[in-house]
Amino acid sequence: MQELEKGEKGIGDGTVSYGMDDSDDMLMRQWTGTIIGPTNSVHDGRIYTLKLFCDLNYPERPPRVRFQSRINMGCVLPDGTVDVSRFPVLCSWRREYTMETILTELRREMCAPANKKLPQADARRRDAARDAPS
Repeated sequence: MQELEKGEKGIGDGTVSYGMDDSDDMLMRQWTGTIIGPTNSVHDGRIYTLKLFCDLNYPERPPRVRFQSRINMGCVLPDGTVDVSRFPVLCSWRREYTMETILTELRREMCAPANKKLPQADARRRDAARDAPS
């Protein structure tokens, strides 16, 4: 319950947030997260929405995490699922980690050299439209 209250109040500088998908979900299994892309990266100015699914073993086991927004990152599969084996927070899950930990670390991963300049799908479309002859 503390995790829900903290997420709904906003975290730190407001670049990540999370809350319940359904306020009637007494088991607190389905969450929505939001990440505002870091400045000075291809993610600057973008808002990413994620779904986080907790089974009955949470927080002993990590939730499944999936981007609803299209994103190109080394730890994200083509369907938007965060690959547990490529994302250290999920791969080395600890009980004290939270939704905030996941979202904050995903945002930090966006700034990693391998991800910082990866082309994003809508950026390619925008650049193609800009470069098209008038």
